[in-house]
Amino acid sequence: MPVLGPLSFTLEVPSLDAGVKFYSDAGLVADVGGAKEDNVARLRCPGQDRDSIILLGGFARKRLHHISLRADRLDDMAVAAGAHGGKVVPAPQGFEDNGLWVEDPHGMLIHLSDHPADPELAAAEPFQINSPGLTVRKRRSAVLPSASYAPVRPLRLGHILVFSPDVPASVAFMTDALGMGLADRAQDIIAFCCARRDSDHHVVAFAKSPGIGFHHGSFQVNDPDEVGRGGRALLAKAGRGDWGFGRHTIGSNFFHYIQDPWGSWFEYYSDMDHIDDYALWTPTNYEMADSLANWGPEVPHDFVHNYETDAEPFAAVRPEAVTA
Repeated sequence: MPVLGPLSFTLEVPSLDAGVKFYSDAGLVADVGGAKEDNVARLRCPGQDRDSIILLGGFARKRLHHISLRADRLDDMAVAAGAHGGKVVPAPQGFEDNGLWVEDPHGMLIHLSDHPADPELAAAEPFQINSPGLTVRKRRSAVLPSASYAPVRPLRLGHILVFSPDVPASVAFMTDALGMGLADRAQDIIAFCCARRDSDHHVVAFAKSPGIGFHHGSFQVNDPDEVGRGGRALLAKAGRGDWGFGRHTIGSNFFHYIQDPWGSWFEYYSDMDHIDDYALWTPTNYEMADSLANWGPEVPHDFVHNYETDAEPFAAVRPEAVTA
């Protein structure tokens, strides 16, 4: 059971200040720079003692640097990576030579680390719905005045979606070399990979594009209300594009995406399908109509556009991409 879950993603960015502001507005806690880390920002979920996002500043444009996954049996994975079209590589400059660094068949860099599991999240207040024939909430209001709520804070990084020029080949590497499972897919356009035990529906996902790149990181919040409330608040501060509030077919989660300063996305989610034992899960090949959402607003024109493959970087202000 080599890959156990997500740890973080690292991006090269042109403006560290813009990235820190965006992700701080999203509810993450920033640690910027230091004696040995000039032009580096580390962001983590409140209450966690590890990074979920690392930003490397001073680059001409945004680019995926690498993703980090929690794993075990690293020696076996080093052998399997080479046997399935990838390769073991040295740690990149500025990063510790710990764990295992590999490139997949398309050159995407992955850091695999035998990192301890995060502590279990505290149980949240159940999200109760009064439905026909089942009244579970009585003598109280479900919703308080809006001013009563604190800003939404992400609880943990749930999954990372990246671009791939060949989605089936990327999935084959993750499953055959890194020991993940294919949870579900939509033709050969998008696919979702999980850990084989006690996993969210997906840990790493792939969307088809001319090249590799970063699409979004997805962060869990307590309930659908926090998805909607957090999404609207971040959109008001970011002023770019968004997609949501809605619900996915694949994974079943409620979502709201907000566009970052470089054209990729940040997702709040709640109520994700859980795969306790992959041996008891049957993957589905969905039609493209269900590849993105079961219901929600119209998809932004550039939601699945990989700006990392363009000749010119994403323009920081795109009013036409902002939806009400």
